[in-house]
This record gives sequence, C-alpha cells and structure tokens, in this order.
Amino acid sequence: MHALLDGGAGDRADARGQTDERRVAPFDVAVEPVANRAGERGDADRAQRRGHGGPLLETREQEQERNGDQSAADAEEGAEEPGDDADDGESKHRSYRMGMDALARLRAAPDRAAILLDVDGTLAPIVARPEDAAVPEETRAVLRDLVARYALVAAITGRPGAIGRELVGVEGMEIVGSHGLELAPEADEWRARLQEFRATVDWPVEDKGLGLSYHYRTHEDPARARAELEQIAERARSAGLRARFGRMVLELLPPLDAHKGTAVRALLEDRGLTRALFAGDDTTDLDAFAALAELDAGVKVAVASEEAPPELLARADLVVAGPEGLVELLRTL
Repeated sequence: MHALLDGGAGDRADARGQTDERRVAPFDVAVEPVANRAGERGDADRAQRRGHGGPLLETREQEQERNGDQSAADAEEGAEEPGDDADDGESKHRSYRMGMDALARLRAAPDRAAILLDVDGTLAPIVARPEDAAVPEETRAVLRDLVARYALVAAITGRPGAIGRELVGVEGMEIVGSHGLELAPEADEWRARLQEFRATVDWPVEDKGLGLSYHYRTHEDPARARAELEQIAERARSAGLRARFGRMVLELLPPLDAHKGTAVRALLEDRGLTRALFAGDDTTDLDAFAALAELDAGVKVAVASEEAPPELLARADLVVAGPEGLVELLRTL
C-alpha cells in the first residue's frame, strides 16, 4: 500500500533529530515505500495504481477502506513468504523508514538543509522535443516557498546552466548545468573536443556545450535508432568520451570525474550543510543518490515513470508518481 507522509508537528524531529512516531497527523500525500513497488507483488490493481495514472492524493480513511478487505489475506500471504523474501522486505522497509526519519529532520531545521532536484522528468514533465519542456507555474510557486525557508534550493540539470536557469525560472535557486561538469576546471578543453566529434556524426543532436544528446523518442523505429546510436556510442568511447544511455537518449560527455554526485558534494560543502533531499528520474541521478549516503540526513526520491530505471527505484528511499507526485511531496516540506 502507499504510505502516508506525516505532516503533524508531533511527528517532526525534536531538538536531537529523533522522531516521535507515537503521534500521527497524516499529510494527504501518497508516497510509495521501497518495499511496495509495482511488480514485487502479483496484485494487478496495485500495479495499476502505481503506474502513473493513479491517485496522487489519498486520505488515511480512503486507504484503510481500500485495503480493509485484503488485510487478512495479506497477513496470511506474508506469513507464508520464504525467509529470504522477508529479509529483503525488511531491508527495504528499513530504508524507507530511514528516509522518512531524514525527511522529518529536514523539516525540523530547514535553515540547515538543502533541497536538490533534477529538472527534466522531475520538475519539468518529459516531452517529445526537449525545447518544448516547461516547469509548470504551480511547481515554481512551491519552489519559491522552499527558497524562502531552506538554506539551499538548487537544480542540477543535464542542460547548460543558462538554459536550466531559464527553464526553471525561480529566483534564488542555484542552477548547476551539464550534470555538474560546468564546475570542472577542464571544461573548456572538452567543449572543443565534443564539437570535433559532433562534426563526424550525421544525427540530430541537442548540443549542451559540455555534452551531446542524441534523442530517439520520436524516431519512427526506436529499435533501429537504438542500434545505430550504439555504434555512435562505441565511436565516442574510442575517441575518449563517456557514452551512456538514458530515457530514449544517448549522452556523450567528457571523461571527467564530474557528475551530479560531485555537484551535490560541492554545493553542500560550500554551505556547510549535512542534510539534503535529492529527487531525480534517470540513471544520471544515481551519482547524486550515492553522495547523499555521506550525509547526516539524506533523502533519495525517485520520480517514477514507465521509463524509470529499475536501479533508481531500487536505491530510492521514497518513490513518487511523476513530477506531479514530487510537487505534492515538496509541499509537505
């Protein structure tokens, strides 16, 4: 079942950063714990709800009514599950509870915490053409509220920083472009080498300065397009570039130790912060997830979609249903 985030003051962290789970006053936000993702159970109705047309808001009473008829069956089924599955479920539930506790610590002291976000697929819904992407005004309003209260609100995007700032459009938010590569001292050298490689490829490209993105979402034959891009990827690797596939896109990047994880570390270290939330939807966000493991309180949020990488969902503390679900989560902060 979906877990309900607690919005009452009683469940927020106390001065020692510990949560009091005895007092409950639920937010009306449905957030999926790691242990209960679609595909891990055979319940088709649950899987459909966890798809991306399901409800984003759900009251505790609605959830209890919906699950009441299955509670006994679920308890019996749980008792019959093999020990390994039970251990795996316990581990995932522990990750979820740790994420919820960390979330409470962020809420308790926003002046000591950061909200860090991917852009495309996270703040801006995925569209067929990248140039048509937009962050909804409703989302911007929530971000402005967070900027006014949190020590840092930032976006780390694969787009160039200038384009990311225009796309997000929220004053006071820090924008880091090119997956954090803009912070690398060798950036200018690799801009030139990427342009040299671009000139050898006959394929529509989104030129990000420090990255080249070859999209195939609108291609008439995605399987054939992927095969052709695999060949381009091999050529890029031979030229010393990094090549990786994301959501219907091949990205070519400099082979630098700079990514969303290094960007997260740099942003937090610059401000002396050790509490943060990061939300993302693609493989590039795994580096940011890894960086949160070093913090006193880190919350890893996966923005789910039909194209979301399974590894991202597996490593997340919390899973929300698309950019709309993320906005509802951000409202609770």
